[in-house]
Amino acid sequence: MRYRRANVPGATYFFTVNLQDRKSQLLTENLDALRMAFRSVQQRYPFKIIAMVVMPEHLHAIWEMPQGDVDFSLRWSLIKAAFSKALPKQENISSSRENKRERGIWQRRFWEHMIRDDDDLEKHVAYLHYNPVKHGHVDQASAWPYSSIHKFIAQGMLDVDWSDTARAIDLPEFD
Repeated sequence: MRYRRANVPGATYFFTVNLQDRKSQLLTENLDALRMAFRSVQQRYPFKIIAMVVMPEHLHAIWEMPQGDVDFSLRWSLIKAAFSKALPKQENISSSRENKRERGIWQRRFWEHMIRDDDDLEKHVAYLHYNPVKHGHVDQASAWPYSSIHKFIAQGMLDVDWSDTARAIDLPEFD
């Protein structure tokens, strides 16, 4: 069975990308390698990051694709590969991954959702920024250092205590 994705050139997408080991902390422990992976891919294959949060073992991102371009799968593949190459080989690698010359760091697939309108975008940005609170890493979303919430606060789009307000509203569940 072939997995079908929403493929609309120039659209905005919400992504969830997970490490294979859901107890790992590789992403936050190797943030510089992750940043470099994103930068190198963005230079070759541009896309705009609207919002992002990096958790220890997964990340959420909202990207706006360039007009006429929909190949987010290529970008994720390259980001995963660049990040993996930057790390020493310490993970267990299954024989099927070894046969495909894959590392055992990332889950093979990722989840994507095409953003439909401004309301949908707002809900996904809220979900993304609230994720560290949801997972019990911090009490305030603004206390999580690996989040675009700081950019939103600096631009006056959110208050520093936004997550207190978010607790009172019905945030969507996307996990």
